[in-house]
Amino acid sequence: MDHSVTGEWSMSFTMTPRVIGLIRRQSARALDRLGWPGDRDAALLVVSELTTNAVVHAAVPGRLLRLRLAVLTDGRLLVDVSDPVARMPDHGEQDTGPDDEGGRGLLLVRCFARLSWRPDGNGKTVRALLSA
Repeated sequence: MDHSVTGEWSMSFTMTPRVIGLIRRQSARALDRLGWPGDRDAALLVVSELTTNAVVHAAVPGRLLRLRLAVLTDGRLLVDVSDPVARMPDHGEQDTGPDDEGGRGLLLVRCFARLSWRPDGNGKTVRALLSA
């Protein structure tokens, strides 16, 4: 699988709930600058869900969340969200009821992207790969 990058953008953010709107706006601008030809709304939903999960489940005082968007030569988009907690949380999505307000984020992400994660020396990186 070719992961050659034609353009990328990354930024670090504090891990507070109010930062999610800023991340979405910055990501929208980055997608425009990168000229990604895919579904912009799907990409922003993926960014919002993954960064929200990081803020809710992996916030560590004094540590940052890192977001990277990269357009590959074949037109796909990589969304990498790195946080300071090495384990992938069990979000209990299989136990989500019809009236629950949360618990469906990764299910939504999987509708638009292939999802993977890997531990790294400072925590983990969750990766979503979206088609063009």
